[in-house]
Amino acid sequence: MEKNQKIILMVGGLITLGLLFIDVFFALIALVFVLVLLMSFHIMGETGSYPLVTADLSADAREVVVTNTGTAAAQNIHVALVPINIEFDIPSLEPDEESGFGLPSMISEAKAVVTYENAAGRKHTRSYPLTALTAGRDPTEPMFPLFDQR
Repeated sequence: MEKNQKIILMVGGLITLGLLFIDVFFALIALVFVLVLLMSFHIMGETGSYPLVTADLSADAREVVVTNTGTAAAQNIHVALVPINIEFDIPSLEPDEESGFGLPSMISEAKAVVTYENAAGRKHTRSYPLTALTAGRDPTEPMFPLFDQR
């Protein structure tokens, strides 16, 4: 936790103690606010350094576009296109950076299996269906992982 976050929580705790002498209900309301801040800081800390690499097919179906939509750099990215038996590697992608890999011909349907590492060396594997008939990214997918499904 950063220094500024600790200061905010300490001030919130002192305000809660001060309100305890005035009225218990005001102190409980302030305590709820402090707990919400604590939970928010904890969630920010967890999602602050998480790479999330996605693979999409370009509009003309001649290129696979690999994008890091996460908040940290992804390293040692390996993409395998199944069943067309094409594999390629990308050394690293910074957050919001993308890289493309040209294909010899158009593909109608495939699956991209993406394996990458975070800065700590932890490996992640995700698979994405690639079809020429659907739009790229799923708009209903959450921006950050829920329920520890990374």
